[in-house]
Amino acid sequence: MAESDQHIIRQCLDGRPDEFRHLIRRYQSGVMAFLMGKLKDKNLVEEAAQETFVRAYFNLSTLRMPDKFHSWLLGIADRVAKEQLRDRKKIVDLAAVKEPHCKEMQVAEDHRLEEAIAMLDEPYRQIVLLRFYSGESCRQISEKLGVPVGTVTKQLSRAYERLRGFLELKKDKHPSQKDWQE
Repeated sequence: MAESDQHIIRQCLDGRPDEFRHLIRRYQSGVMAFLMGKLKDKNLVEEAAQETFVRAYFNLSTLRMPDKFHSWLLGIADRVAKEQLRDRKKIVDLAAVKEPHCKEMQVAEDHRLEEAIAMLDEPYRQIVLLRFYSGESCRQISEKLGVPVGTVTKQLSRAYERLRGFLELKKDKHPSQKDWQE
């Protein structure tokens, strides 16, 4: 007989974090189907699903109603999907030249993005370059670097935050590299 979500959650919170794998197995295909409906891209769906389960695991102690785990998990998946779509749109907007007379402005934006990436600490820069310039999934990056997928997604998320911060600064202010290091 399968253990209830509440029982598995209680075990995780009582010091048996490996039990979380049962929840992943139970809900992985549903979460991926939910995300596919929102993201429409297999690589994005895989990343978002991994990020969803990582966030769920690390926030398990905040779950007030363990019998509502599935709904809570889909809420996390929805937020992750929205973040990915927003981040993807920003990157695509920076990379796309919409009109010929905007080409000069686009070159300046590309240069600012390159400067921002260059200012990232090495682990963040490496993951951003592998993800967006080499087109590798978080799973592929994880295997290539020999680190857990959760580490990759967390570092990618932190890199996004730093890149957004840099790109939102006024064009006349030029931050020092110190501003972008932990």
